[in-house]
Amino acid sequence: MLISYLLSMNKDNLYQSDPIAAIATPVGEGGIAVIRVSGKDAIAKVGTIFRGKNLAEVDSHTVHFGHITKDGRKIDEVLATVFRSPKSYTGEDTIEISCHGGVLVSQAVLETVLSVGVRSAEPGEFTQRAFLNGKMELSQAEAVADLIHARSRKAVEAAQQQLDGALGKHIDVFRQQIIDATALVELELDFIEEDVEFASKDQLRKLLLELNTEIEKLLATYETGRLVKHGIKTVFVGKPNAGKSTLLNALMGKERAIVSEIAGTTRDVIDADWSLDGLLFTLTDTAGLRDTEDLIEAEGVRRSHKAMDDADLIVYLKDLSEQITDAEKHLIADLRQKYVHKSILSVGNKLDLNVNGDVSGLFDLLISAKNLDGIDELKVRMKKSVLSNQEIDTSGLLVTSSRHRDALQKTYQHLKDAMNALEAGTTGDFVSIDLRAALHELGTITGNITTEDLLDSIFSRFCIGK
Repeated sequence: MLISYLLSMNKDNLYQSDPIAAIATPVGEGGIAVIRVSGKDAIAKVGTIFRGKNLAEVDSHTVHFGHITKDGRKIDEVLATVFRSPKSYTGEDTIEISCHGGVLVSQAVLETVLSVGVRSAEPGEFTQRAFLNGKMELSQAEAVADLIHARSRKAVEAAQQQLDGALGKHIDVFRQQIIDATALVELELDFIEEDVEFASKDQLRKLLLELNTEIEKLLATYETGRLVKHGIKTVFVGKPNAGKSTLLNALMGKERAIVSEIAGTTRDVIDADWSLDGLLFTLTDTAGLRDTEDLIEAEGVRRSHKAMDDADLIVYLKDLSEQITDAEKHLIADLRQKYVHKSILSVGNKLDLNVNGDVSGLFDLLISAKNLDGIDELKVRMKKSVLSNQEIDTSGLLVTSSRHRDALQKTYQHLKDAMNALEAGTTGDFVSIDLRAALHELGTITGNITTEDLLDSIFSRFCIGK
């Protein structure tokens, strides 16, 4: 009830709850640290420990030099930046204290703030208040966390686009079209005894079909959006001594994995983040695939299979300095059959030591990881394989959240049910139920409809101070 009330409030009369504070910058040594304070009487409370101008009298969006003190003792020289409601990040009175960087100094300033009736903020509480006060819709709030956690340039661009409200604008258009359709259907129900028809069935079918077509287009961007947001899990597999560790080092440009002529050197999975054209690849070097009685190596092989189960891209390496056996050909075929929905590249390695003659028709690519021959082409093939030869355009809308995808899928199904009901000649009240269900699902994306459990789930993954 509280959430519904807050969301319905006029944005010029924003809700201000108890004051909270947190260090908003990363903990550690640095030039400055920022302590953020927001909520009812936040400026006045900080004013009691600030020696400088009277913060209660200064204008919004102004910065003031002074000292944070406690019991007459100077804690630190600071700059206090004042933001008055409603023109602040949270919509509440907010003050940001910039002090000297360092764990002890920033913690001392924070503890001083907490000593005057301010409590420690929960993870994501500042952004949650911004959402509750109508400063941003829910998908924009989620984009804040995505921006903070982004590990590649493309992920930053996708999060920034969502933060700008691109997804919310699309959803608002969809919701308004469904609202208009629902109003016509329900208006007709009010005049059912007069046999008045306000909604043309053909027009309704056309509208719902067009809506579902647009939703399908959005849903089609999810797989790419997921890879942009979370990165492309790439696993190098093959027989022992196929050159998997050498290849990982070649792509990374440094000695990340131990390389040895001894087969079975890699006994556990090794992960390394690598960026290509703004995309994040998580490269995984694995233990060689073979039967072994060595318990430790056997566990490594088990983990190799688990890594393949979780991968987006599997790169199978064959040591061309050894003869290609029928068993290994069958192994590659079995991988393609088992992981039919994954991208798989078969790569012949150690081309400079090839003893098999012409093998170009047996592999997707031939390389020498040690000599870096074919590595640039491999990079191109890795990207094209997992993205189905599509270039990622983050200027267009990408669905990156599984929560948003699920809501869109449910919306799509409800609209499809409404169309089926129209085709079957079902009465308008049943059609209206499907349309309202679709509205509900779209509302969960932007936050027009939400619950405390949903908000707790979303904002719990934020860092403290944001």
